[in-house]
Amino acid sequence: MSAATHGGTPYYFVPGPSRHPVMASIGLFFVILGAGQWVNGAAWGAYSLAFGMVWWLFVLFQWFRDAVAESEGGLYGHKIDLSYRWSMSWFIFSEVMFFGAFFTALWWARVHAVPQLGSIENALIWPNFQAVWPSSLAGATASPAGIVEPFQIVGPFWLPTINTALLLTSGVTLTIAHHALQAGNRTKTIAFMWLTVLLGVTFLGVQAYEYAHAWGDLNLKLSSGIYGSTFYMLTGFHGFHVLVGMLMLLFITLRLQKGHFTANKHFGFEGAAWYWHFVDVVWLGLYVLVYWM
Repeated sequence: MSAATHGGTPYYFVPGPSRHPVMASIGLFFVILGAGQWVNGAAWGAYSLAFGMVWWLFVLFQWFRDAVAESEGGLYGHKIDLSYRWSMSWFIFSEVMFFGAFFTALWWARVHAVPQLGSIENALIWPNFQAVWPSSLAGATASPAGIVEPFQIVGPFWLPTINTALLLTSGVTLTIAHHALQAGNRTKTIAFMWLTVLLGVTFLGVQAYEYAHAWGDLNLKLSSGIYGSTFYMLTGFHGFHVLVGMLMLLFITLRLQKGHFTANKHFGFEGAAWYWHFVDVVWLGLYVLVYWM
């Protein structure tokens, strides 16, 4: 579907109606439903979460397969390339705003909410409130009644620092792979792409271990006052973005092995690389603001 063609390539390719968006939304619905119920004590939430993830990944596989077929079929010309670049740019900008809201929530709680609750104006309402951060003692998180259990905070050593090294290294290996692709060295590109994917998977494994340690050994939970909620909100959403970015890089690597992309035409690779570097930058902010401060 296009207004004109140039050498067999449509001037601007418009795909037909697709089932993929609504099918992906169904999968994400069960993911959110299951996650919300699981953290609130409902055992069936874990099954809903697992079902939604499997459904979502299956839909992504079909969606990516159709898009790859269109690209390799010569349907994507210069206008589509520009469209994808603008789309990816705006998508990453929306993600910047997404994390900006969460960083602002952390800043507001630390700089405004907690100090105000501990001010002289609120002394009659909360006479025993301790305006300290991080609020790791019972009664120090806007809960003088002691309903927040004592917990320990997560410091920068060693798991967060290891994860920082992993992500920074993955940014380097991805850049090496990009330069190798531009130079026409497909073997080197594939090798460094697999290394980048492995680093991403390792990051997720380390973060999962960190969560198990924080929840089980440090008693740091979502209910651990404002510190616990902002900690899991920021690091958890970032971990999900690492998962998405890793899947992007995995699909790109599999396509490279099939002979897709050329030195001059490889925006699929570049788009995934943009996203991965964005994830790296967000983590650096988290590493400083959440673990060090």
